Amino acid sequence: AIVKVVSGIFTVGVVIMVLAGGSVFLLNHLYEQPGPLEASRNIVIQKGDGRIAIAEQLEREGVISNRWAFVANHLWRNWMGNEKPIELKAGEYEFKKTASMREVLETISEGKSVLYNVTVPEGLTSKQIVERLKAEANLSGDVAEVPPEGSLLPDTYRVSKGMSRQDLIDRMRTDQKRAIESLWDKRQADLPVTTPEEAIILASIIEKETGRADERDKVAAVFVNRLKKKMRLQSDPTIIYGIVGGQGPLGRPITRTDIDTKTPYNTYRVNGLPPGPITNPGRAAIEATLNPAKTTDLYFVADGTGGHTFSDTLGEHNAAVQEWRKVEKEQGAATDAPQPAAADGKPAAADPQTAKADTAIPSPAAEQPAAAAPVAVTPINAAASVSIPLPQRKPKK
Repeated sequence: AIVKVVSGIFTVGVVIMVLAGGSVFLLNHLYEQPGPLEASRNIVIQKGDGRIAIAEQLEREGVISNRWAFVANHLWRNWMGNEKPIELKAGEYEFKKTASMREVLETISEGKSVLYNVTVPEGLTSKQIVERLKAEANLSGDVAEVPPEGSLLPDTYRVSKGMSRQDLIDRMRTDQKRAIESLWDKRQADLPVTTPEEAIILASIIEKETGRADERDKVAAVFVNRLKKKMRLQSDPTIIYGIVGGQGPLGRPITRTDIDTKTPYNTYRVNGLPPGPITNPGRAAIEATLNPAKTTDLYFVADGTGGHTFSDTLGEHNAAVQEWRKVEKEQGAATDAPQPAAADGKPAAADPQTAKADTAIPSPAAEQPAAAAPVAVTPINAAASVSIPLPQRKPKK
């Protein structure tokens, strides 16, 4: 009787082992064999879906042949694995033709989702960036609050479908912090900006003054030189920010009243830097701020070709202004734009506090990049006979 019992137990054990071995063999076969997909296709795995829901979707979409085999393989490999559990991650995934269950599971667990480009141009305010991300269909969720001005790094970001907008905002803030930390250590000596925060403020002005890569360090040099000489920056974009804040462009030409109105950001009326950034500068503008060109220039004015003429004396600058006015007049005649005379019929004077060192506004500043603002504002130069308001110029392509 004892022999029969032992024999029965042994027989049952052998049967169980055979069944288990056969099951493992079958699961492994299903795991490795080519799948039923007849052509490559993209599938979106929703956030919060469990393994059974994901397996049902994959079977329904024709990616795998059997949902239970997929679930069993996932559980088996989690149980047998010595490392952390295999997690199924949400996202949009591309599955190749005849992809095996192993390839499907690896793709989802490793998060190899389809990536999309989200481009945030330089020169946008934080509010504009948030609005731009809200319009991006591949992102999800809302942004908790508009980040501080100048705290985001404009760039092209690779995102997966369904990525949280707040997560991307957090990533942009982290990247901006890393960028300024790495560039700060490589800055020139004796800069008039003494903290990374001040560097971002100045970089934001430089970002709005020119969109040309070959001029950033020259524009930076003008403002650095003016700061060293205790001259006011007199930058038109700061006037606009003082009026509309982070809303974006002014939507009309700058007037004499705008220049005369004192705001914390109007660098025609305040000394030194404004209290904060006026936009989110890109890496190139930050680099130019911390490593400006070695020049003595104090002025720049548009040259009619999209670039600028730089001068280190007021006489040279005034001559360059006259050349720009000729071009501006031709452009105005071509568009039949009205140019009313100034109220007193005389050239506008510089701020009395800076008149001894500088009797002219340093430029009309550069046209704003098309990506940064849909409306470019024609600035005003105080040394030349100025018509106010001036006609709008089309932004650079």
